[in-house]
Amino acid sequence: MFENLVEILKANPRKIVYTEGPDARILESAARLKKGGFLTPILVGNVEEVKAAAAKGGFDIEGLEILDPATYPGMDEMVEKMVELRKGKMTPEDCRAALSKGNYFGTMLVKMGVADALLGGATYSTADTVRPALQLVKTKKGANLVSSCFIMVRGDEMLAMGDCAINIDYQDKLDKEGNVVLSAAAQLAEVAVETAKTAKVFGIDPKVAMLSYSTKGSGKGANVDLVREATAIAKEKAPDVAIDGEMQFDAAVSPVVGQLKFPGSKVAGYANTFIFPEIQSGNIGYKIAQRLGGFAAYGPILQGLNAPINDLSRGCDAEEVYQMSIITAALA
Repeated sequence: MFENLVEILKANPRKIVYTEGPDARILESAARLKKGGFLTPILVGNVEEVKAAAAKGGFDIEGLEILDPATYPGMDEMVEKMVELRKGKMTPEDCRAALSKGNYFGTMLVKMGVADALLGGATYSTADTVRPALQLVKTKKGANLVSSCFIMVRGDEMLAMGDCAINIDYQDKLDKEGNVVLSAAAQLAEVAVETAKTAKVFGIDPKVAMLSYSTKGSGKGANVDLVREATAIAKEKAPDVAIDGEMQFDAAVSPVVGQLKFPGSKVAGYANTFIFPEIQSGNIGYKIAQRLGGFAAYGPILQGLNAPINDLSRGCDAEEVYQMSIITAALA
């Protein structure tokens, strides 16, 4: 998988900004990327602090760009742009204070075209990575929410799973008068379509299973109705993608069970892209595949934003940072 992504980056030079420049794991990844020459890191932090941390760890970052919010020459322009983006919700003083922090500063570097992608979360929480992205980079045209996807790899086998990290569940969004402006089913359908797009980036020809405890009407209830309605919407939004549901996991992965329970389905029994009805089952599902199924899990990969911005686990190691750097930049 990574060989293909590296080839993409060699053909399409990209810059990735790290919001936590002095972190040893970030520095190890940056030094490795510098040596590889296919992706250019930008480090956010105090220049002397970053260089001292690199020297302590023995990481060669000579020649890499280190940008310090405290001395950045374009800060006034950045503040002005952020005030405009926040549309009266933050004063210039509020924006300047926010931009003194690596997460907001790094996100604005992406927004202003200095970097193509961002990777954060080595020390920041997921919320502290996603919030600036939503406020500044915002969702892309046609997207109503941010979701996530994990790419699961075992040997030559690759799967996509979403959403396992961002959306707790799906509820109808109402206006002030109580009218539904975005249904829960439309949100789940959007996750399915975005996850199929992400799967394609990684060379997966998506066969999307909309998972449930029911297969083709075998079970009843509001949760089943949600998945069934989302399936219909997703099919309409992406008619060129194989999407089917609702179906149980065994029907999704076993040809015998799938074609017995869901005869004629192009997905049942052959699914490689799995959409969970809420975060609890999604998080449990990908971890079962990881811990008992022997799959390596790459993600969460954020979907729906105007630019590739991804979140690390605070417990990550340098190898995970390196891998997520390649994944994030390739999405650009």
